[in-house]
Amino acid sequence: MTTKYSLDKLEHLCLDHREHIIRLAQKHEFGIHLGGSLSLTEILISLYFRVAHNDPNNPNWPDRDRIVLSKGHGNVGLLTTLAMRGYFTLDRFVNFNQLENFYSMHADAHVPGVEHSAGSLGHGLSVSIGMALAARLDKKNWRVYCILGDGEIMEGSVWEAFMSAGHFKLNNLIAIIDRNKLTQENYTYNVMDLEPLASKGIAFGWQVFEVNGHNLTDLHTAFAAAQPDKPKMIIAHTLKGRGVPSHEDQIKSHFAHLSPEQAKAALAIITQERARLEKV
Repeated sequence: MTTKYSLDKLEHLCLDHREHIIRLAQKHEFGIHLGGSLSLTEILISLYFRVAHNDPNNPNWPDRDRIVLSKGHGNVGLLTTLAMRGYFTLDRFVNFNQLENFYSMHADAHVPGVEHSAGSLGHGLSVSIGMALAARLDKKNWRVYCILGDGEIMEGSVWEAFMSAGHFKLNNLIAIIDRNKLTQENYTYNVMDLEPLASKGIAFGWQVFEVNGHNLTDLHTAFAAAQPDKPKMIIAHTLKGRGVPSHEDQIKSHFAHLSPEQAKAALAIITQERARLEKV
C-alpha cells in the first residue's frame, strides 16, 4: 500500500520529524547522530508517506518496496519516521541505545520496518542490488530504495556496486545520495573529492537526477520520473543539521547534544514554519 499524502501534508510531517529529533538531542546528554538524521528528513518522509509501497501493519508484506538505510548512522531519522508511520510508538525508542535495546544508534534489522542492519558503511548498496536482482528473478514488481551518505560513497565497495547495478540494468533500484558535503571529520572535498559526481553516475550506467534534497517537489519529480532500462541515482543536495541554527553545515553536528538554549532556538523556527504553512 502507498499512502499518497499530499505535499502540503508532507511539509507538516517534516516539521514533526525535525521536532522529535531536536527534542531527542536535548534529552540525551551523551548525544545522538543529529546532523545526518536532519539532512534526511524530506527524503525519509517522502519515501514512507508517499513514494514507497509499505504497510506498518504488516512490515514483512512480501510485495513491499525495500528501503535500505546504508548510511546507518542516520538511524535516529529512520526510527522517527517509522514511529510516525505507525510501525511502533515513539516512546519505544526514547531511551534508545541502551543494553539489549534494538533501538540503537545504527540501523538494526530486529526493528519492525528496518530492512538491513548497518554498522560499517559501504555495504547497503551491494545488499540493495542483491534485493533488486532477487525481485527480477522472482518476477516481482517491488522496488529497492537505497539511501547513501556522500562520505560513505568514498568506499571502494560502493563503486563496485555502482558498476554492477549499471551492468545489470537494474531499473527497479533507486539510490538516493544524501549530499550534505560533510563527513564526521571534514568537508568531503577536503577528505576525498567526489565531483563530478553526476557525470560519474552517468558513466557507470545510471539515470541521474540532481535535486534540492529539502524541496519536496524536486524530490517527487525525480522519484516519479520514468525509469529507463537502468538504475536511478538521485543526488539530493542537503544541509547537515538542517533546522538547528547552531549546528547547520558544521562538523560538530555529526554527533551532538543540544543545550536547552540551542533546542529552544531550533524549536522556535519550527513554530514559525508551522504558522507559515497554516497561512498558505
